[in-house]
Amino acid sequence: MIRGLYTSAAGMISQQRRQETLSNNLNNIDTPGYKSDQSKLRTFPEQLINRLGGDEEASRTVGGLATGVYMDETVPDFSQGTITETGKATDVALITSQLPVNPQTGAQEGALLFNVRTPAGNTRYTRDGHFTLSPTGFLTDDSGNQVLNAAGQPIQLPSDQFQIAGDGTIQANGANYGQIGVSYAANTNQLVKEGNGLFRLNGGGNLPQATGTANVSYNLKQGFVEGSNVQADQTVTDMMESYRSFEANQKVLQIIDGSLDKAVNQVGRIN
Repeated sequence: MIRGLYTSAAGMISQQRRQETLSNNLNNIDTPGYKSDQSKLRTFPEQLINRLGGDEEASRTVGGLATGVYMDETVPDFSQGTITETGKATDVALITSQLPVNPQTGAQEGALLFNVRTPAGNTRYTRDGHFTLSPTGFLTDDSGNQVLNAAGQPIQLPSDQFQIAGDGTIQANGANYGQIGVSYAANTNQLVKEGNGLFRLNGGGNLPQATGTANVSYNLKQGFVEGSNVQADQTVTDMMESYRSFEANQKVLQIIDGSLDKAVNQVGRIN
């Protein structure tokens, strides 16, 4: 019975954390390039129950008992967000055309991201293509991080009159200003969220450029921006489901608490 208290409490804590994740997704529904977080719930290791036998067996395994769940991690969903036209020359939408396919699942693997450099000099990755020009002509994101070209260098332009081709090549006043850098992450589990739409590579290092990678292709659209991939209706449904699950665990906890109260205060009482 005591184990039931821990199981119910673990369920309540897991659903509370899931609610927080879903609420954060909903709050970022209008954030350009935002990738929703998916909660991963796992069970605690099952414990084997042994039944004492007679002389023939010292014990006999009769099954397993799960001891509750916990939220192991949150994993970003890198599916494509909605592409919206803005008409701004500095807005660039990264549209995934092709990624390697897992032969076992048949699903595409990996993710494509823009390369940016933080004020501290670190390379980070983002899907937010809502760029702007700094006073000195550098192409930056909303946080002031410099957008990098395919060679890993900041992009500096003479004016806001420039054109971006589908492969990311930038032309201004008839001159070539390089190609917008796009990296490919084969294993998205190695990407760690840092906030403000940025990701870093777990363990350090840099991702390889997508250009030239086998079975990887993309298209950049100037004057468009990728929105979040949060599905409002599905998120609200998941929040209601999580709330009901929290309530169910709460009721179980109350029932066990009532049973323990009777066992301690009423069973064996002499009237």
